[in-house]
Amino acid sequence: MLVRRADSVGVIGAALLAKAAGLGHRRVAVVLGRPQSTVRGWLRRFTGRAESVRVLFTGLLHALDATVAAVTPTGSVFGDALDVLGLAAAAAARLFGPRPAWEFAASASGGLLLGPSRAAHTS
Repeated sequence: MLVRRADSVGVIGAALLAKAAGLGHRRVAVVLGRPQSTVRGWLRRFTGRAESVRVLFTGLLHALDATVAAVTPTGSVFGDALDVLGLAAAAAARLFGPRPAWEFAASASGGLLLGPSRAAHTS
């Protein structure tokens, strides 16, 4: 689970992956059976946090697998954050055994994958 989110991290993760695949929030909402405003909120929050998520999971990836090569940019910070999150989850699974990638993401982020940015804490 993620802090202050009623839906599971797996459902939210599916929305993030759908956006990365090119779907808009309306279509994602239909596919997932969730309100458009909810899905739009998830996507906006992740977009706003994508750089900090990318940095967090890049550090975790290199801590979990020191032999990993540089991650190839996707052309968007959103896509880069999702790619490195998946790579870090795969590295953790190799070390500690299988676990759903989105559960790893929730745990590794302290439940704050869609949490407020640090800027919000300093205002």
